[in-house]
Amino acid sequence: MKKNFETWLFLLWATSLVATVGSLFFSEVLGYEPCELCWYQRILMYPLVIIYGAALWKKKMDMAIPGLIMSGIGMLISIYHYSLQKIPALSTGDTCGLVPCNAQYINIFGFVTIPFLAGTAFIIIFIIHVMLIGKKGSKGI
Repeated sequence: MKKNFETWLFLLWATSLVATVGSLFFSEVLGYEPCELCWYQRILMYPLVIIYGAALWKKKMDMAIPGLIMSGIGMLISIYHYSLQKIPALSTGDTCGLVPCNAQYINIFGFVTIPFLAGTAFIIIFIIHVMLIGKKGSKGI
């Protein structure tokens, strides 16, 4: 059971790492300027690499409780940001700052945008973390 726990913890860390590297690729390599909501999502995602990395290193899920909170907040921000992009009634102006939050640098298959990718990562992290808490409570990991 402990090996399974470590695998899930590794998946949490790997998801946050891929999301972090992906956001840096979009901004630093492709030159996409992040909007204000993108910055909030980055502020919540980047520390997750360290939080889950430390929890994986120490093999202690208790260290990662801030990750659950940050991924939950990040998930809500991503959902809101994605809604601004895809629901025209919500994006009634450029109220987000220098870069409009409804701008879509990528739009794969008509629905995959940068906030969609970030939201997917936050949702994966949040759900796995909740599952691990449930397993810990019921099986004593």
